[in-house]
Amino acid sequence: MKRWWLYIVEDGGNLQVGATTDLNNRLNQRGYPALVYTEGPFGKSEVFKREKQVKGWSKHKKREFIKKSTSQQ
Repeated sequence: MKRWWLYIVEDGGNLQVGATTDLNNRLNQRGYPALVYTEGPFGKSEVFKREKQVKGWSKHKKREFIKKSTSQQ
């Protein structure tokens, strides 16, 4: 079973949410934007459910979530 990861990157001021099994390769495909958040590992169905949830958030909510998540580490 593959391990899936949710990620958020910032590229040109935009936050982009995605899911992948190979984060390094995915960032390379995107031209190495700033990785601001990762979550996982998940199973395939769970990661796509989570991705849909996070993509539905406003930009402000995503930024607050990232800020809160990074301050807890």
